Amino acid sequence: MSEPVAGQPQPGVTPVQGPPAGLGMFLYKARKNLTGSTPYLMMGGIGLWLLTWWLLCEVFSVPRFEKMPGPVAVLSELFSVEPFLGISVFTQEYYQHIYLSCRRIFFAFMIATGLGVPLGLFMGWSKTVRDYAFPILETVRPIPILAWVPLAILMFAGFEAPVIYLATLASFFVTTLNTLLGVDSIDESYFRAAGCLGAKRRHIFWHVVVPGSMPFIFTGLQISIGVAWFSLVAAEMVSGDGGLGYLIVDAYMNNVTVPMVIGMITLGFVGWITSALVRLVGNRLMQWRVRALALEGR
Repeated sequence: MSEPVAGQPQPGVTPVQGPPAGLGMFLYKARKNLTGSTPYLMMGGIGLWLLTWWLLCEVFSVPRFEKMPGPVAVLSELFSVEPFLGISVFTQEYYQHIYLSCRRIFFAFMIATGLGVPLGLFMGWSKTVRDYAFPILETVRPIPILAWVPLAILMFAGFEAPVIYLATLASFFVTTLNTLLGVDSIDESYFRAAGCLGAKRRHIFWHVVVPGSMPFIFTGLQISIGVAWFSLVAAEMVSGDGGLGYLIVDAYMNNVTVPMVIGMITLGFVGWITSALVRLVGNRLMQWRVRALALEGR
């Protein structure tokens, strides 16, 4: 009787397949989502929101809502080739506002991530760094972003730098604290096991601390980019010369509500897309966690 050859499938034995990865993982999750109830519940939720908005503003004209533009008025203006109020998907100004806001968010988010993630890692890794940095962080963090506006205008010249600074500041706190929580969440047994195996401190940092805190880091980054968006809009309303926040406050000052609502809806969708991109990058960098969740049916 011949000996079985290693690496070759044996007759009558079903090979065990591992979890899908890469493109296979993406297709697997897409099929799973389409066969589940999630996308249909999302569509139903959006439809219910539009229906409620239409009934309150355009059908029953409920008090406190009768002055608001309804979905028919907003969508008609948004998709008009020749918009009466000057803003639609066919006008260059609309995309200019989106571009300015997205560019500011990109710089603010990258700066906050580049500073906040290392600081959070070192605060969780070193008690000395935490003792120095954490009290300052906790003292400055509760200050509202709008309170920083006058100082930002005084500290930075022009229109761009103050807006980016304010968005960076809000995003920085969220990123740092979530990274710190990620390091604190790592089981102490991993550190003991690495030490018993003779790992040096720098090896423990790169192979235990950084991977172990990644789920918290990317959760923090998803929150961080949302915080950056509403901080950016507040900054654009006060000191900007363009962008979605400027569009909203400019429409309000000119007493035209339709462009204001268009700016709000656009802001919501653009923010949603950026959060999804951060989540996609996180899943790509943490394939091990995605595969583990897939095996658990989550």
